[in-house]
This record gives sequence, structure tokens and C-alpha cells, in this order.
Amino acid sequence: QVQLVESGGGLVQAGGSLRLSCAASGRTFSSYAMGWFRQAPGKEREFVAAISWSGGSTYYADSVKGRFTISRDNAKNTVYLQMNSLKPEDTAVYYCAAGPSVVAGTDYGMDYWGKGTLVTVSS
Repeated sequence: QVQLVESGGGLVQAGGSLRLSCAASGRTFSSYAMGWFRQAPGKEREFVAAISWSGGSTYYADSVKGRFTISRDNAKNTVYLQMNSLKPEDTAVYYCAAGPSVVAGTDYGMDYWGKGTLVTVSS
């Protein structure tokens, strides 16, 4: 069992930056792939980024490629999402997820989910 708690959301102006964190409980964190997803008002949840258990492989949605960076610190049981050059269309609730594997672009394999943190980007 893995419990995930996101933090770092907030209100930022377009062009600004935020770093989201996801703290995981459990001793098996380092064996899980991790992902970030988001859901904007009135829209379906979508894939944002994912990282393999070792951190050696990362995956990004085309909409965030070059602006967002996913990373993890297995010693701290934490995964991060650095978000730069934010746009109003990045406004959403951001969710952290964990699972035994990751399929880029999907939530397949993500077994555990956090409750989300709200990111609002003003124009």
C-alpha cells in the first residue's frame, strides 16, 4: 500500500514557475513508477509526465514538453514536478500517482493516487 500527498500548488501568473511535490509513504516507493496527471474544470483527467522507478526514464505530454520536468528522490520518497513558463491552460488539479509500471500517455499501471493539489495560472 502506498499513500501519496501532493503539495506546492497555488496561484501564479502566466510565465511563472511552481514546483509540485508528492510525498509517498511505504518502504517500496523506490520500486514504483510515478506519474503526474491533471484535470481541468469540465475536462477529463490527462497525463502530464511520468518517471520510471530508477529515474532513468521520463515521459512527457507534448503540451508540457520543454516546460515541465519530473524527477524523484528515492531517499526522500518524493517525486517532483518542476513547472516553468506556465500558461493559463495549465490550470488544473494536479494528481500524483504510483504503480508498478508506466505507459506513457495513459494512467495504465497507476494503482495509487493522491488527492491532488490545485494550480491556477492567471493571464
